[in-house]
Amino acid sequence: MNRLARETSPYLLQHADNPVDWYPWGEEALTLARREDKPILLSIGYSACHWCHVMAHESFEDLPTAQLMNELFVNVKVDREERPDLDRIYQAAHHLMMRRGGGWPLTMFLAPADQVPFFAGTYFPKEARYGMPAFGAVLARVAEYYRSRPPELAGQGAALRDALVAIEVHGDPERGKLTGAPLAVFRETLAAQFDTEFGGFGSAPKFPQPAGLELLLRCWWHTAGSAEPDLHALYMAALTVKRMGEGGIYDQLGGGFCRYAVDRHWSIPHFEKMLYDNGPLLVLCARLYQVSNDDCYRRLAAETADWLLRDMRCADGAFHSSLDADSEGEEGRFYAWTPDEVKALLAPAEYAVLAPRYGLDQAPNFEERWHLRVCRALEDIAATTSQPVSTVARLLDDGRAKLLAARNARVWPGRDEKILASWNALMIRGLAIAGRVLGREDLVDAAAAALDFVRTRMVVDGRLHATWKDGRARFNAYLDDHAFLLDATLELLQARWNGAHLGFATWLAGELLGRFADVAGGGFFFTSHDHEALLHRGKPMADEALPAGNGVAALALGRLGHLLGEVRYLDAAEATLRAAWPVLTGYPAAHATLLTALDEYLAPPEIVVIRGRECHLPEWLAVARLVYAPNRLVFGIPDDAGDLPGALATRAAAAGTVAYVCRGSHCTAPLLTLADLGAALAGDAAATAGL
Repeated sequence: MNRLARETSPYLLQHADNPVDWYPWGEEALTLARREDKPILLSIGYSACHWCHVMAHESFEDLPTAQLMNELFVNVKVDREERPDLDRIYQAAHHLMMRRGGGWPLTMFLAPADQVPFFAGTYFPKEARYGMPAFGAVLARVAEYYRSRPPELAGQGAALRDALVAIEVHGDPERGKLTGAPLAVFRETLAAQFDTEFGGFGSAPKFPQPAGLELLLRCWWHTAGSAEPDLHALYMAALTVKRMGEGGIYDQLGGGFCRYAVDRHWSIPHFEKMLYDNGPLLVLCARLYQVSNDDCYRRLAAETADWLLRDMRCADGAFHSSLDADSEGEEGRFYAWTPDEVKALLAPAEYAVLAPRYGLDQAPNFEERWHLRVCRALEDIAATTSQPVSTVARLLDDGRAKLLAARNARVWPGRDEKILASWNALMIRGLAIAGRVLGREDLVDAAAAALDFVRTRMVVDGRLHATWKDGRARFNAYLDDHAFLLDATLELLQARWNGAHLGFATWLAGELLGRFADVAGGGFFFTSHDHEALLHRGKPMADEALPAGNGVAALALGRLGHLLGEVRYLDAAEATLRAAWPVLTGYPAAHATLLTALDEYLAPPEIVVIRGRECHLPEWLAVARLVYAPNRLVFGIPDDAGDLPGALATRAAAAGTVAYVCRGSHCTAPLLTLADLGAALAGDAAATAGL
């Protein structure tokens, strides 16, 4: 066993018995590299990554390859989910050096003195193929290059450092007017890329892009009451989610979405299922159900939530990170079927509807097997089999339940059981919103339990930590952890008031401003001011696999600032938008989360606070939540709740139930009847639509 045996990361532990003399990232490895003047071989991956497994089996478990690595390099293995700070830096460096995107496994060769990379790659095969050199040959050539060309290395390192600084956003926090122009460009850019037949944007591979789809819903909502509503924005979001829900990217038996689809039709996914995808997609499905009342979206939201509670929740209430793409050494094996397997499990009447529904009567679509996706509508199957649609739906549900039970008896993909604060925050937000829309208190319960896990287990000595596993909270938390948790807590407070949760929200906001804010330039650094010194310290603005931390911070601080009347939160949100203005105007399609924050800056959120006896609050809350209103925050605060901070202290309880409606600094008089509340909200909706 190598030094990774002492780690908690499931990904690092997968490599603990490699013959490679792996080190985790840390001073021990860095000091050794400097002392022996050996370059560092940095390998970054994660436990659900298919090609990470392939490279591990081919090279890291191979004794001759491991001996070569041990002889020539100090070998460092990093879990990118534990150390997104390192992954961000070296993915950016790979892009600059190779002029193409990176990915995982990321393979970087670093100078020992300063950890500046001098050669970069991703997956390397053991033998030369796919147009790539053999990994052993790469190792020998890189080591020789390091020994023979020190002047070139020094010059290259300096240029790379300069390039990393140059790609950062350099906005002016003091000047310029913020306008809605980038929102219009975003809308038109996505329309130009939209796949009108299968939804999504561009061609294969296709990623869900929930932040952009949520913003399209906002684009429609702003015009919904006007003479010319933007129905195409609504259509782009609705069709994309519907086609995803029909495709193989969605687990037709167990619920939940895979990472992305390798084809235009959403049929064959990369089979890993990540917590961070499913939280935002749960929100999107619930929102679309709220907008359309289409049961398709309700089913997607409900089944995704059920999967999360059933298969991804730990005993203490938080959520595990991911399910692997592979099982028994094969990608997708857990999910694929043959018609004979299915026929043996189902009654004839069930198979007669399930086979055409999910394509079992067609040619195999995944490595001579069948991965389920919706191929025929219920109405078509009902007509063909001369049965009512309700009967077809019941037979399908019965058949799916039998197949799910049989699948659960298979060898499961590996589950990464570490708890990540940022990913749990995305799930808490998703469960809180879905719980409100679907009327499911069990989802709100789950969101509250997960938040309490983070508050009580992952805050140690007054400091939030990024990961938790095996009883250990580790790694000082990053921007995403704080910003995502603040946003999630505000959503949970709307589902269920809790004074301790409000206190946690204000603490998170203070941590953001105190530990991460760029006071001079605006926005927030990804790492805290006292973080380990690394090659580069960035302020990420663009949405990637996760929403941009600066975008979520600006949105959540703006909302908390309006809720509490706290100017410093509002100022920090505005400074973030000003810092991001060059990229918002230059590349709006890559910055949907920041554009959402811009939207609420230009049209401040509507804050509805309802005070009354707890038994009377649900009726009033139902009126305030009746329709989709993405910039409306609704809080039901019991009349016996005390010590409310800031502006909330002025939202006093009355003899009966009372509501306060504020937008920006303007508030209505206290509303004492449900009819008054409904009229105030309807009038405000008309004003927002520009009527």
